[in-house]
Amino acid sequence: MSVAQLVPLIILLPLIGALINGTVGKNLPKAVVGAIATGVMALSFGLALMVFSQLHEAVEIDLFTMLDTETFSLHARLLADNLSVWMTLIVTGVGTLIHLFSMGYMKHDAGYYKFFVYLNLFIFAMLILVLGSNYFMLFFGWEGVGICSYLLIGFWYGDFKNTVAARKAFIMNRVGDLGLLIGLFLLLFNFGTLEYSELSAAIIGSKVDLSTVLCGITLCLFIGATGKSAQIPLFTWLPDAMAGPTPVSALIHAATMV
Repeated sequence: MSVAQLVPLIILLPLIGALINGTVGKNLPKAVVGAIATGVMALSFGLALMVFSQLHEAVEIDLFTMLDTETFSLHARLLADNLSVWMTLIVTGVGTLIHLFSMGYMKHDAGYYKFFVYLNLFIFAMLILVLGSNYFMLFFGWEGVGICSYLLIGFWYGDFKNTVAARKAFIMNRVGDLGLLIGLFLLLFNFGTLEYSELSAAIIGSKVDLSTVLCGITLCLFIGATGKSAQIPLFTWLPDAMAGPTPVSALIHAATMV
């Protein structure tokens, strides 16, 4: 299979695992639920290794067009290059190990199948974030991991402190997301596109001084990253995030977001 065929499968497998466990997982034995969730992750990691071995140059994969006007078009498009594939290996590789550990760690929990649904959805969103070819795809994955982190941090919602911790993480990340959104609107206003390759060409080929514009855009994007990776001043949600099960901390802090 070619890189263009493998990359969408890498993203789809965790989503398929989440859909299976989300629909019938409640009626399945816990061992089967865990095996499904961990199995799709292992397959995704295996496909990522295949892409890594085959990739010699950047490959763009068009999925579908979301918006197309005379002045602006928005595509659901994936980009496999050295950086995105390396990040994909980290997300799927470490994510597989976390899923495997969770099978034992969560075996006595009543919400076992829901936990693995959330884990698979988190990986699905993170893969969209790192493999998207434009800032809209990045933002879609960005918000996906935000929702899943809220669900996972507050997974043991019977304890009120855990629900407060989840809300705190969710709200503080929305502050960072506002900075990201402003940065995206500035990109659209100044360059008319959100595609990484087109932005690069527009900036390199520009005949005017863009230093002030680029500084403002970079600052806005950095504010978004500050919220997600818990940097000063948007860091106070991170200690409270330990309220979730231990595999959640591993997934959020070691494998993906932070």
